[in-house]
Amino acid sequence: MMLNDVIELAKKLIEIPSVTPNDMGCQEILIDFLSKLGFRIQQFPYQQTSNFWAEIGEGDTLFCFAGHTDVVATGPLNEWHSDPFKPEIRNGYLYGRGSADMKSEIAAMCIACREFLKQYTKFCGRIGFLITSAEEGPSETGTPIVLQALAKQGVKINYCLVGEATAVERTGDMIKYGRRGSLSGALTVYGKQGHIAYPQAAENSLHKALPALHQFINTEWDHGNEAFQPSSLQISNVHAGTGAGNVIPGECHVRFNFRYSPESTDEDLIARTEAIFTEHQLSYKIDWDHSGKPFLAKREKLVTITTQAIQEVCGITPQLSTSGGTSDGRFIADYCSEVIECGVGNQTIHQINESVNLQDLSQITDIYYLILKKLFEVA
Repeated sequence: MMLNDVIELAKKLIEIPSVTPNDMGCQEILIDFLSKLGFRIQQFPYQQTSNFWAEIGEGDTLFCFAGHTDVVATGPLNEWHSDPFKPEIRNGYLYGRGSADMKSEIAAMCIACREFLKQYTKFCGRIGFLITSAEEGPSETGTPIVLQALAKQGVKINYCLVGEATAVERTGDMIKYGRRGSLSGALTVYGKQGHIAYPQAAENSLHKALPALHQFINTEWDHGNEAFQPSSLQISNVHAGTGAGNVIPGECHVRFNFRYSPESTDEDLIARTEAIFTEHQLSYKIDWDHSGKPFLAKREKLVTITTQAIQEVCGITPQLSTSGGTSDGRFIADYCSEVIECGVGNQTIHQINESVNLQDLSQITDIYYLILKKLFEVA
């Protein structure tokens, strides 16, 4: 019964083309659902972003489900086997944009919470939902806005579960309890444009950049630590020239990103990067974008009970990891010491024909239900 209800709610959310940061009505569905359960609702719209906080219960312990209703763009529609915003079940999978990241997890949270409140009407504590529509793009107008408002109200979150798709092969095989930081740079190297037959009258910006880039990509930034992989640099885009075959490029543009461990800081990475390009005597500028510091949550009660819930539901012991991209957990960690991420498989997130396995969806709902039961220690 729970799975059917989760699928029905997930479908309603997937049907809405809520490409970041536009919610397009998803949160109205969730607010209506949670209000009927007795949740107190506060909405925090900011610019184009829709945000809300829902809370129920009384007591000192506050557990929060966190998630986002926005999705990434669909990509070429002709490559989808079905309309990305017309959810469809085929061969035991629910297909549609946001089915894995993360409308199905939000539906599972809601249904698990409903079943918990039916069974345990007098639990001691509070349950919250922190939902934003700005996780997939620039996130500053989303979760941070809600957290700042709650802090002003004196609201203290003790435990938080972010419903990101964290599983590698099957639901329950991985819990994220931290994430690497993310630092991006847009480099411009300046030369002098000219005719390719007269190089003496020009300065090839790409030729000038290549020796520095070689040193840049071969630099060892740190060794990581017990919880984190070594910091990683990746160049994502290089562009130079006008497109003509007989013009020496006057500018070379390079985009790159660090996913970095706590063994480095954003300030250190910036300084070391700029030192490399200065050493090569380049005329250059770098525009920096620091979208999140690394965080590592405490491996205490929430990790313990989530592990126990996964063992009971899935019969496996999850791996604890800090790998992968960033999430809103990086913001929540500043306000809550026990933050984890746990969701369905991430094999198809952000891809054409995104989908979620229905068995995995059933299991994550049961896991969320058991976490509530164990956290609030109800019999």
